[in-house]
Amino acid sequence: MRPDDWHLTEDVDGFLARAGDFLCAQPGRHIMQLTWAERVRKRGAGAWGTEAPVFGVLEQAGEVRATFYRLPTRGFGLSPLTAEQADSLAARLAALGYSLPYVSADHSTATVFAEAWQRHTGVTPQLRDTRLRLYRLDRLTPPEPMPAGRGRVLGEQELDQVMFWCGEFARAVGEDVVIDAGIWADTRFADKRYTLWETPDGTPVSVAGMNPLIGGQIQVDIVYTSAELRGRGYAGAVAAEVSRAALAAGARDVVLFADLANPTSNALYQRLGYRTLTDWAVYDFSRATSGSPAA
Repeated sequence: MRPDDWHLTEDVDGFLARAGDFLCAQPGRHIMQLTWAERVRKRGAGAWGTEAPVFGVLEQAGEVRATFYRLPTRGFGLSPLTAEQADSLAARLAALGYSLPYVSADHSTATVFAEAWQRHTGVTPQLRDTRLRLYRLDRLTPPEPMPAGRGRVLGEQELDQVMFWCGEFARAVGEDVVIDAGIWADTRFADKRYTLWETPDGTPVSVAGMNPLIGGQIQVDIVYTSAELRGRGYAGAVAAEVSRAALAAGARDVVLFADLANPTSNALYQRLGYRTLTDWAVYDFSRATSGSPAA
């Protein structure tokens, strides 16, 4: 094994043992790496189809410098890379005969890797229209005044409610996913805890979810209010409620993604105390199918 090179493995525990400290040193920038590694660890490699997930670590002078993950059904994610690091990885994966449906990373990294992948494979990258911004919570500032009502955590016995709201969210953001009880455990929605904002009469009007605590960090994902109920403060209320719950659960960092095409949600998160961490990009590769980069 070459000491200064990309080291590939299907052993997620070995990957985390090798790269965990590196990832947790900047958990926000490594949110996708940490999230998907933990899901593979919990669900097992066999949950991803006939082809096992692959993880990679770049070591130079005995130090971890970068990482990647490749999931057969979830594409390819990267930690921040330089152009030189991206080129070395693209060359390595191309030589091994890997196909990639898409790359998901911070905008600079995704771009330099997409360019490198085209050079080494001839596959044409296509930047997705959806532009995302990753935010990190600075100081939580709940809305004032809060709308009438309360937040209520959905319990395990309320799976139908959870699936309904996740389905509404997925349709609203254009995610190509089927949500039903038969495949629920295999979806990215299954490991979240969901909170509803309910009006004083108990009517549910908005929902927010949060991922488990990983590497001292929690990601808020999803936040959704039905179109006919927007503009009444419900999304701000439930997002603040979940952000507060994340801090109470011990999170040192709380992060979330927002679609830059939606100025209302971006302004809302900034009012709540979220600050820009980085912009995110996804490039689809023309000889493969696309998937969602969301966590």
